[in-house]
Amino acid sequence: MEPWNNGEQYLEHSFDKLQLSERCFKDIEFEECLFSDCDLSGVQFQHCKLINCKFERCNLSVAHFPNSYLFGVSFQDSKLVGIDWTKAVWPIYHRDFELKFQRCIMNDSSFFGLTLNELVLDECKLHDVDFREGDFTGSTMNACDFTHSLFMHTNLQDVDFSESTNYAIHILDNQVQGAKFTRYEALNLLEYLGIELLD
Repeated sequence: MEPWNNGEQYLEHSFDKLQLSERCFKDIEFEECLFSDCDLSGVQFQHCKLINCKFERCNLSVAHFPNSYLFGVSFQDSKLVGIDWTKAVWPIYHRDFELKFQRCIMNDSSFFGLTLNELVLDECKLHDVDFREGDFTGSTMNACDFTHSLFMHTNLQDVDFSESTNYAIHILDNQVQGAKFTRYEALNLLEYLGIELLD
């Protein structure tokens, strides 16, 4: 028996230890819901709404959000590998969708071309993530590992990269005005300019 019925609304519900990998759910609205210790890997949320929901210690790897709307959603200590966030709906009248990721594994994901101002990425592992062509103005991306992640024509104005590591950001191909970088890691930004640093 499925815990959710297609086309239903769930307000202020708590869902704990659900095992729902590879399931498909349609036209469901979740508001102010808490998901804890759930296996939602490979799940499809089609035409769903997730508003002011919180995911704790959940596995959402390779989950799909086609035509779904997310606002005020936070993910903590969760696994979100291989997600194409571009498949969700991001209305142009919003620039800040109040998304927050804390201590999450988000490798092999795509934010290509999205406008997600004030996005919060805190202590996350972000290997091979595509941020090209996106607008992340005013975001917090601190203490994250950006190994092999892609930044090109990306708006990173006023982004806080404090304590983040392994980013490869060409400062002439991206907008970085007002961005904050830890002093030692910021030396990586000069590599693309052909500058040789001497001790």
